[in-house]
Amino acid sequence: MEFLLNEEQRMVRDMVRDFAQNEIAPRAAQVDEKEEFPAENIRKMAELGLLGLPYPEEYGGGGGDYLSYAVAVEEIARACGSTALIYAAHVSLGCGPIYYFGTEAQKKKWLPHLCSGKGLAAFGLTEPEAGSDAGATRTTAVRDGDFYILNGSKMWITSGAIADVVIVSAKTDPQAGTRGISCFLVEKGTPGFIPGKNEPKMGLKGSVTSALSFEDCRIPAENLLGREGEGFKQMLITLDAGRIGIGAMAVGLAQAAFDAAVRYAQERVQFGRPIARFQAIRWMIADMATEIDAARLMVYRAAAMKDAGRRFTKEAAMAKLFAAETAERAAFKAIQIHGGYGYSREYPVERIYRDQRLCSIGEGTSEIQRLVIARQILGK
Repeated sequence: MEFLLNEEQRMVRDMVRDFAQNEIAPRAAQVDEKEEFPAENIRKMAELGLLGLPYPEEYGGGGGDYLSYAVAVEEIARACGSTALIYAAHVSLGCGPIYYFGTEAQKKKWLPHLCSGKGLAAFGLTEPEAGSDAGATRTTAVRDGDFYILNGSKMWITSGAIADVVIVSAKTDPQAGTRGISCFLVEKGTPGFIPGKNEPKMGLKGSVTSALSFEDCRIPAENLLGREGEGFKQMLITLDAGRIGIGAMAVGLAQAAFDAAVRYAQERVQFGRPIARFQAIRWMIADMATEIDAARLMVYRAAAMKDAGRRFTKEAAMAKLFAAETAERAAFKAIQIHGGYGYSREYPVERIYRDQRLCSIGEGTSEIQRLVIARQILGK
């Protein structure tokens, strides 16, 4: 679908690709090995205007479209999965709800701060008892005059412990099911807001993934996002857009695995010739290239539909599902092509294999994506 990118989108792609390969990629192994938050990468991305890329300039954003954002996520992931996850979670999950559902006062307070990179935003949905079943939220918010009092816990929150603001879902009417869930803007440092441990993870080790607790946490009523009872719908809309970002991230990781495999296959000599000349290797590379191209098309289509104001729930779920599973297959084949070296940390494909695994889990597992797709086709 590259032929459909306009001049501005191609400029974004080329700019981000150049930056990512020259500034981010050389530090990717260190970020993973030391489990180091890539603060310098985020700072430079902010300087390039990437942290608010798809939001209007009046709120400090870059004025770009969502397809440009998807292209940017892809190129960043191609260089470093951890940096891409931080970026995607901040832009789509953190800033998105504020822009789409916030009051004008909330937008003016937070978006310029977040789009400039002065702070990060996070999305607090998952709980110990509410993962795929987002409606099982147990965190509560009880109105008390001009405040709400939050009690509960969240887990697996990307950038949760370091974000300046977290979008938190909570039940305001426990008897109303999913219609009794609301979302709130919870600021860092609010009394009763307690960041917990950062999770040790299989991959994406430069990204901070946190548990969060709320103990009689008093939130100003003005921090309610939209109206009471709209939180579940807000979460679903946010996740639709977020799946485009995770799909783009999966494409970038798959592309990185493919690049490494092609490079190694052309350099590695066995039986007197490069292994790229053997049919078994050539077919793996052909399959990888075909699936990555198809995944990219699907992600770009979903982003273009969002930009056009069309409903894209099914297309976003399809894109994330296919891209995530493409990344898994591409990373597997890349390691296979590398042989024993692919199992070593000396080569990047080992890291890519670990990093891509989240794409089939985060923002809805592949099983949930299939459920979403089937419901869009067949109804509930």
